[in-house]
Amino acid sequence: MDDLLLIRFQQAGIPPVTTLLSFWPLAHRGECNTFPCSDFLAFRMPGLQLAYPKADLLTGNMQAIAVDETTDYRENEYGIPEPIDGAIIPPDQLGLIFVPLLTFDIRGARVGYGKGFYDRFLKDCQESSIRLGFSYFEPVERIDDADEFDVPLTVGITPNRIYEF
Repeated sequence: MDDLLLIRFQQAGIPPVTTLLSFWPLAHRGECNTFPCSDFLAFRMPGLQLAYPKADLLTGNMQAIAVDETTDYRENEYGIPEPIDGAIIPPDQLGLIFVPLLTFDIRGARVGYGKGFYDRFLKDCQESSIRLGFSYFEPVERIDDADEFDVPLTVGITPNRIYEF
């Protein structure tokens, strides 16, 4: 399935970006493996700055931390590896954000893990930033409990199709 997601990602026609906020996929949660897609993008766009999120579990906020091959990571209380240190990339400087999710609908609304970290972060990104979600499953018709604080995806990728919102 991850190979099919990579193929769809390669077909998505992502415009050149200088920064990518990815996330560390958790296999035990069944999350899609984003590493092949970020590796492909780094090959296609030399000089791409990769970042990973670092969450403040007390405030519910997160930051994008620039990483490279020398970055050290530590698992947070949720078992998610985070960069120990690195330069903070402001949300409005991110061109592409890989957004973790459980599912999304045909309008781009998504169900995350319920803590709101990404919605709080995404509201400060540029409107032109690409918010991309990967799913092994096709989208549902409608997520009924989406509200005005939820920030929708701009692209959803499944093994079978690319959805643009």
